[in-house]
Amino acid sequence: MKFFYAGLAIAIYSVITFYIGWNVKALLQSFHLYRWPIVFWLILYLVAFGFIIGRFHEILSPFSIIGSYWMFILQYGLVLCILANVLVKWTPLSTKIVGMGAVVTLLVLFIIGTYNAYSPVVRYLTIEVDKPGEDMRVVMASDFHLGALSHKGHLQKFVDLSNAQMPDVVLLAGDIVDDSPRRFLKNGMGDVMKQLESTYGVYGILGNHEYYGKEIPEFKKAMKDAHVQILMDETILINNRFYLTGREDITHKKRLSLETLKPENEQLPWFVMNHTPNDLDEPAVLGVDFHVSGHTHKGQMWPNHLITQRIFELDYGHLAKEKMHALVSSGYGFWGPPTRIGSRSELWVVDVKFKEIK
Repeated sequence: MKFFYAGLAIAIYSVITFYIGWNVKALLQSFHLYRWPIVFWLILYLVAFGFIIGRFHEILSPFSIIGSYWMFILQYGLVLCILANVLVKWTPLSTKIVGMGAVVTLLVLFIIGTYNAYSPVVRYLTIEVDKPGEDMRVVMASDFHLGALSHKGHLQKFVDLSNAQMPDVVLLAGDIVDDSPRRFLKNGMGDVMKQLESTYGVYGILGNHEYYGKEIPEFKKAMKDAHVQILMDETILINNRFYLTGREDITHKKRLSLETLKPENEQLPWFVMNHTPNDLDEPAVLGVDFHVSGHTHKGQMWPNHLITQRIFELDYGHLAKEKMHALVSSGYGFWGPPTRIGSRSELWVVDVKFKEIK
């Protein structure tokens, strides 16, 4: 049955690709530029399946980059092709005019999306925790997907923005690398990550993409060398001030329950990192004070956020639940195309206010 659904998905994807290609062909023909049909269709399908082709061998990795950009064209190109067909059929406008309008629209969306992806913003939030303690500042970010397109320069921006906030602790809530840590290592991103400054250190967890890459030991070592402590179903006490739990992602079916990881001393604040915000009821009931997640990307490209809103109780932003504060970030990086429409690459600065110590 699994192969049947996979085959069906590939068939539907191929039909959509053909439909977009048919429209591109019509536009080229209107300018008398359509040549070599076999070459045209071969290149189109190589691009469309580049994301898969690039995974077969490292030498084919450029196909992954091309395939990532194709995903942007696929989503918005499909919509524009449908609109173009309607306009050509039901208005006096020619294929040439409508087609060029679609190309210009796609180009404008691409420019806006690229800017939103590579120009991160800093979000600020203040929360109050009903426990005694000294106020502290937390920098939180998720979904870096560091690799070919979310590159060293993008990471350097994060380090500079984070250090400017003078945080007490930095939390990296999963999907730090894009499946494999190889490009992270090859491109010297660890030297950049080492520059992160905070009072109590930098901590991270696994996201679903670290599991997809199946190189978790290599990833953990790369992070350790970059001065990032990865927590895998662990709870640690930091400077006798607060507890921090890092959960394995829900992708790992045998991960420990949060109850198992609950600290014995309930007087101290309890922070939890859980990449996928699949369940906020359990941490709220167990007494978590601050729960951070990522994963959703806020849909990354409009209108995908309508899907994430239906799947998750909280797909983006802050939510107070019981005495717990939950925060879900849209992510600092991106998955697939380096574009964001309706979302921004971001990091959060959270000022945690505690009750006064009497």
